[in-house]
Amino acid sequence: MPKFFHSLFKPFLKSDSDKEAADDLEKVASQQQKSFAYETLARATRNFHPNNKLGQGGFGPVFKGVLQDGRVIAVKKLSHTSKQGTKEFMIEAKLLSCVQHRNIVNLLGYCTQGDEKLLVYEYVVNESLDKILFRE
Repeated sequence: MPKFFHSLFKPFLKSDSDKEAADDLEKVASQQQKSFAYETLARATRNFHPNNKLGQGGFGPVFKGVLQDGRVIAVKKLSHTSKQGTKEFMIEAKLLSCVQHRNIVNLLGYCTQGDEKLLVYEYVVNESLDKILFRE
């Protein structure tokens, strides 16, 4: 296990099953996310059509899309006018590729083609994240 992950999770490792969980975490951390072609994401979002826009964040707009295999996705597109740049984009991609939690939307992959930078997430249906996290 890389020293960073070992030192981060060492206080929580209590048994063999915890060690196995930490080993699984290491595998997740070392996984490479899928690289999507820009054309695939453009097709999935109908060329980033305004009707598919889910919202706007600090990085730029987020679009709903459907891949050819039927999976529904959310595509976060880094705006060329965003105050957040490539460095922040890469940090988000790297961090989310290391994390799997039931309260965090899974990062499925990314696209860095030319000037375009996009992150591809699983699509969460019908509810905002705050409603999902704080329901009683």
